[in-house]
Amino acid sequence: MKIRVLGCSGAIAAGFKTTAFQLDGDILIDAGTGVGDLPLDELARIDHILVSHSHLDHVLGIPLLADAVLRLRAHARRPPIQVHALPATLAALRAHIFNGIIWPDFTRLPSAERPVLSLHPFEIGDRLLINGRTIEVLSALHTVPAVGFAVDGGNDAGHWVFTGDTGPNPALWQRLAQLKVAHLVIETAFSDEETRLADLSRHLCPAALGRELAHLGGSVEVHITHIKPGEGEAVMAEVGALNTPHRIKPLRAGQVMVLGGG
Repeated sequence: MKIRVLGCSGAIAAGFKTTAFQLDGDILIDAGTGVGDLPLDELARIDHILVSHSHLDHVLGIPLLADAVLRLRAHARRPPIQVHALPATLAALRAHIFNGIIWPDFTRLPSAERPVLSLHPFEIGDRLLINGRTIEVLSALHTVPAVGFAVDGGNDAGHWVFTGDTGPNPALWQRLAQLKVAHLVIETAFSDEETRLADLSRHLCPAALGRELAHLGGSVEVHITHIKPGEGEAVMAEVGALNTPHRIKPLRAGQVMVLGGG
């Protein structure tokens, strides 16, 4: 099982793409601008998209992906791409993206009977079984309804955990204490200089990250995501000064994490 980082930036600039992960060849976890780096044939193989929340940097790739692959999937008579999210997130996509004003309604195109997208609600705590992979929906605390995800590597390989966009969140650590965490992808969107902004926007800064990681047992591979372009050195310098047993590195586009030996 392989997770490939397509995008992990908190905003766009040359060389920076927003959040998207590819699980093996058929699942996306979030669909930010990083999705656009996939070749068309790989885009056409995506069957499921798991969405952490409704903010544009995490969902922009969904309408563009639908348009790109519609003809290929219709010609091959492939079933709809299943978009999985909280009910509030799906409602936001319907109201604000697939509304015929911002973008066509690809849940009804090319036809209502055989659309390119279908929407599927989940709830926090659900364990989704998708093509042999088990993915648990985790709690997140953000400015809109939001979740994270834990991908089970199987055979005691541990879990790949993505917190999604979140501020301090005791419920997350209560659940992770019950799981074997192999990789933790956690956001740190702002430097400590911008603590107030981090608090208002329900993101983490390095000081808050340190307090959150104190709840995580053992020594875990921790990957920092969602840093704003141009802020990487400042944020990682502050992260590097934390007193923690965990091995912390910045996430990078193109990085591949392996669970279960393949």
